[in-house]
Amino acid sequence: MTSTFSGIEIGKRAVVAHQQALNTTGHNLSNASTEGYSRQRVEMSTFEPIYLPGLNREETPGQIGQGTVVERIERIRDRLLDQRIIAQASGEGYWTTRDSYVRMMEQLYLEVGDNSIRSRMDSFWDSWQDLSEYPSDSAPRRAVIERGKTLVDAIHQRYKGLKGLQDMVDQDIQLTVGRVNELSKQIAGLNRDIQKIRAQGDNPNDLLDHRDLLVDKLSSIIDVTVDSRDPDEFMVHTAGYILVQGKIGRQFDLEQGIETEGYSRIVWQDTGDEARFAGGSLAALLDLRDVTIQGEIQNLDNMTMNFVDLVNEVHRSAYGLNGNTGLDFFQEYPFVTNLSGNYDRDGDGTYDSTYIFRINGTNVLESQSQLGFTGEITLSGADGDVHIPYYPTDTVAEIIARINNAGAEVVARLNREGYLSLKGSTAEAWDNPDFVIRHIEDSGYFLTGYAGLLNERGPEGAYDWGRADAMTSLAGGVRNYSVAPVAHPSGWLDLNPALLRDPNSVATGFGDNGRAAYPGNGEAALAIAAIRNTPVTVGSLHTFDDYFADSVGRMGLLGEQSNRALETQNLIMKQLRDMRESISGVNMDEELSAMIKYQHGYAAAARFITTVNSLLDTIINRMGV
Repeated sequence: MTSTFSGIEIGKRAVVAHQQALNTTGHNLSNASTEGYSRQRVEMSTFEPIYLPGLNREETPGQIGQGTVVERIERIRDRLLDQRIIAQASGEGYWTTRDSYVRMMEQLYLEVGDNSIRSRMDSFWDSWQDLSEYPSDSAPRRAVIERGKTLVDAIHQRYKGLKGLQDMVDQDIQLTVGRVNELSKQIAGLNRDIQKIRAQGDNPNDLLDHRDLLVDKLSSIIDVTVDSRDPDEFMVHTAGYILVQGKIGRQFDLEQGIETEGYSRIVWQDTGDEARFAGGSLAALLDLRDVTIQGEIQNLDNMTMNFVDLVNEVHRSAYGLNGNTGLDFFQEYPFVTNLSGNYDRDGDGTYDSTYIFRINGTNVLESQSQLGFTGEITLSGADGDVHIPYYPTDTVAEIIARINNAGAEVVARLNREGYLSLKGSTAEAWDNPDFVIRHIEDSGYFLTGYAGLLNERGPEGAYDWGRADAMTSLAGGVRNYSVAPVAHPSGWLDLNPALLRDPNSVATGFGDNGRAAYPGNGEAALAIAAIRNTPVTVGSLHTFDDYFADSVGRMGLLGEQSNRALETQNLIMKQLRDMRESISGVNMDEELSAMIKYQHGYAAAARFITTVNSLLDTIINRMGV
């Protein structure tokens, strides 16, 4: 038969269950504005009934209920939706970070009126045009020097702005890596605490919410995936590698190297392998520093180096009003002091490389002449050698265009005297220096007997920078090549001090048979002014005007791309977060309704206990003998 006091126990269980439900409702209401909080629900179930009531009469039910009990307190969460948010968050983090820095870059290119590099370069060309008309006067020479100074200042300002932005991104990378390491530690620590609580049979809902919030924050920084199939080994992966596994949170280190100009490389702390990320704000920062901003600096350097080289080429061969010749207009700083371009790249004290920027042929070529023979030119490129075939019906101009459009890190042109000139351009890989020709080879006769640039055809006569004295493969003497400059010419560009001391040294005319030019000869000044619209091959472009048009257009496209991509990602994430909020968020009306329900349940249970207590009081205290 049932216990006389079973009603008291049933009522007690009901009171405890509804009190716990009320406490949970209050917990939900107090955390309605807490970031990452998921609403919780108390799941009640019937307590285990009395089994096998063999002593009961037949008309007594076989199982006698024992009231209610809290089965568990469950947080409301959609795991599939969480995985979608984690997958999309890296895209939002990437474009949010990229858009903010691209906007800063756009400010560097918002040059108005006479302050822009474009307008100052136009003034520089105009001053040479004026000097060609009055080559015997000193005033136009001073104008050339002054406009040269303002142009140099504008280029320096652009370089400093880009370099400063690149340094800012690098500092941001260091801070972001520290944040990733901290999140990894915190997630691993939460995994340890969650495992302990689960071992005691409890649901660590608040700790699970905190862990999910940290994973959300981590997913906006780097691309991550989560594996929660094993509750004791919650794992976070990034780029195919395990970042967090249970109680273990792996860390990243920063390594600085000369080949990256002192900027930090991200490596796994335990293996030393370089870490690569496909999304998130950290991937955006790395792309900005190493690709976007570095590319803009290289484009500026490329334009500057070609500009310096072309102006100096003409000025060096011309005469000033005082009869001086052989002077550069802009000061150049060679990367190596060795005239042969030899350099000790591995630092063992022995020359092992040759750093040459420009190589000229020794034979005068006609741009429209057909070759009449076949072959293949091999030049160094970003991803290995680039092969450029040529055929008997090709003209010199067609081969030069083919070289410049082949994607090699070498460009070609016919110089003022008609000689074929090959120049090293900026290198895509950090390991390769800018403005260094790394490989030249020709299986035919175009670069050998025809242009007079190489001594022999085939691999035996190839020029390769990976050895000392590689210039012995070249035809001609020292005057037919120049060593590589110091990196980032847009940062060190300056006028020749000799011209500042004596403006009459500014060259205007070409001499004749070794004699100085006549004071009224303005051919050299006119030749420098003509560089403005002459196809000079600034990288893959042709003229300096092409460079400025390309840089402005490129920056506008970068801004438009980042803005539109960010708007798309924000819209996707808003929809996903709204969906999660509708599932996991705290609804005030719903919680207040639940509170009223639990309140009535608590009151009913208390009234039940009072009633049972009254019955028991009658039995115990009022029934006499």
